[in-house]
Amino acid sequence: MSQQLRIAVVAHGHPDFDVGGAEIAAYNLFTGYREQADVAEAVFLAGMRRPGQSATGLISARREHEFLWNREMHDWHLFRGLGRDEAGHRFRAWLELVNPDIVHAHHYAHLGIEMFELIRRTCPQTRIFLTLHEFQAICKNNGQMVKPGSGRLCSHESIEDCHRCYPDVSREDFWLRKNFIQRNFDWVDGFVAPSEFLRQRYIDWGIAPERITTIENGQIPVAPAPHREPGRDGLRNRFGYFGQLNPFKGIDVLLDALSIAHRQGEAPLHLEVHGANLDLQQPDFITRIEASRDALLPHGCLQWHGPYEPQDLHRRMRGVDWVVIPSIWWENSPMVIQEAFAHRRPVVVSDIGGMAEKAAGATEHTRVEPRNPLALAETMVKLASDPGIWEQNVKRIKPPITVAESAAAHLDWFGQIAARTVA
Repeated sequence: MSQQLRIAVVAHGHPDFDVGGAEIAAYNLFTGYREQADVAEAVFLAGMRRPGQSATGLISARREHEFLWNREMHDWHLFRGLGRDEAGHRFRAWLELVNPDIVHAHHYAHLGIEMFELIRRTCPQTRIFLTLHEFQAICKNNGQMVKPGSGRLCSHESIEDCHRCYPDVSREDFWLRKNFIQRNFDWVDGFVAPSEFLRQRYIDWGIAPERITTIENGQIPVAPAPHREPGRDGLRNRFGYFGQLNPFKGIDVLLDALSIAHRQGEAPLHLEVHGANLDLQQPDFITRIEASRDALLPHGCLQWHGPYEPQDLHRRMRGVDWVVIPSIWWENSPMVIQEAFAHRRPVVVSDIGGMAEKAAGATEHTRVEPRNPLALAETMVKLASDPGIWEQNVKRIKPPITVAESAAAHLDWFGQIAARTVA
């Protein structure tokens, strides 16, 4: 691009307060844009929700080029967040001040899906792009595409299936929901999917293939944490879990697998859990996880660590040979996979969705049937018992793309869309 662009990155949270993968990916890309020769200025606007306080809609400075928007949703069914307070007026004033050539949004939850129309009407020449980090537009169940109650994976969206999952919501309301979201998406010039799996899901849902491309989330380059020295037995038997502790991430499956392997005693396994937000889950889930944890801790096969900051990851990776991602939902592009690869750690994943896609270059031993603790236990024992498999998988790891490479790919996509419009 020869034009010097002003880019506004809009996200549903700031990684200073929300450490989810999408928030980190959005912020990393913002920093990547600032280093690109074609970008004159980049700013970052993040949704901010203060517990116990009503949202004011105020936009305040966090630090230079970074802003917080005090927001809340009024209607999660339709993702409406604007219109009942001054948020829309303040957002419009902020847009007029920033006057961006491009708005790159990374979500609409917590912000309000109406913001796309507001951007277009306030800045008619601004191009709007949206990265879809999950499936919330497709699925009412927190975008998980997992059926409530049974927990079965949902392979496609239909009004009839959605009504079966939520019988208190009429078929007509689901039809209206889909059409309302798609009408608001019509204001968007182009979409980005961090995985081909997610891209295909949204094409099936109704986004034209030429309007959505796949660009991986970039990683900030790091010096890989050194691999640990194996013991006398030479085993690569230390596994690590990193991330959120919630029902969709499969931590219960992993603890059950460790318990099975420990009882069988075929190979000594050690698991380190580096997790956050267990305290925010439903009481029955907390009770179940704590009971499994407390039963394993006395045997020395489990170490239970707390949450971590990004700068802590290098130190915490030093003690593990493998990183386990046992999620029971499809996932999109789990940040932890790219983080593991950046530190030269092979991964063990559920063989579905974005996880299977990102781990496709590994050996077949590392992909496991989801929700199957026995299969996961057998896999972990096999991997621990044969150091040669670990060595094969380490050699197959390809470094994830950098933030700079991801930013350049996004700018190229923006240019393609602009060229089509001119033509």
